[in-house]
Amino acid sequence: MALNEYRAKRNFAVSPEPKGAEPKAKKTKRDALFFCVQKHLASHLHYDLRLEHDGVLLSWAVPKGPSINPADKRLAMHVEDHPIEYGTFEGVIPEGYGAGIVMLWDEGTWEPLVDDVSEALRKGDLKVQLNGVKLKGSWALIRTKGGDGRSWLMIKHRDEWAGPIDITTFAPLSVKSGGDFTDIVAQASPDLWTSNRAAKGGQTHMVKVVERAVAIAEENKAQGATTDNHEGATARRRDGDHNHDDTMTRRHEGKTKPKAQTPKARAAGPEPKAATTASAPARSTRRTPVASDRAARSRATRNRPR
Repeated sequence: MALNEYRAKRNFAVSPEPKGAEPKAKKTKRDALFFCVQKHLASHLHYDLRLEHDGVLLSWAVPKGPSINPADKRLAMHVEDHPIEYGTFEGVIPEGYGAGIVMLWDEGTWEPLVDDVSEALRKGDLKVQLNGVKLKGSWALIRTKGGDGRSWLMIKHRDEWAGPIDITTFAPLSVKSGGDFTDIVAQASPDLWTSNRAAKGGQTHMVKVVERAVAIAEENKAQGATTDNHEGATARRRDGDHNHDDTMTRRHEGKTKPKAQTPKARAAGPEPKAATTASAPARSTRRTPVASDRAARSRATRNRPR
């Protein structure tokens, strides 16, 4: 059965994760296929990509999370199939396999961009179209060469939904509850906030997880404040530019429009222009001393010896 590995790893007596029903009949190409990304804070923070196929959720663990930048090639480890019911799960796994906090980070539908999904998986080259809240557009899942075949790469194609934004930082919260990890813990397992009680209950690991959740929440708040400050500064600069433009317009109008004259001033006629340093200097031309030259020549003639 497709879910044997999934069920063998979990103790459903203590875990709130769904056991899952038997896979249903295959959907037709016209039926919408579900997909989700779950943000999982366990021993390490990672993201789980899940695509509905043949009655189960194909699953890849993406350590750094999806990237909408086509230049990024994110490692995606192929893990066991999950039940369809897992796609809406959000909560706290108190102990055992995957102990930690699970957030429904994104969800929507997906479409295969290949004719045969099973054959594409066998070849290690699956192209998909995601229609989620945060992730949209076309993507590629490519299996790397060598190893045990579990290592894949998740790559965003260049389209209108691609860009340089770090989507995991830009949109860190749940699409189900709208909260962060700390909100999920407070709602699902409020007793975990008391470290002593958790430690006495043998949940030392969960204490560390909660501490990490608090740190992540603070990072998100700081990131939000930085974004708000940046947007505020941009708005102030934009307003400053408008004010500068208004000032320059007023100055320009002051230079080009003549001042309105009173009836008395109009009757008196135009005012004389004041001399300024910028005024052109009066033209000075050296006069030729014609008369003086004639007198000099006459004296020279009289004094010439005969």
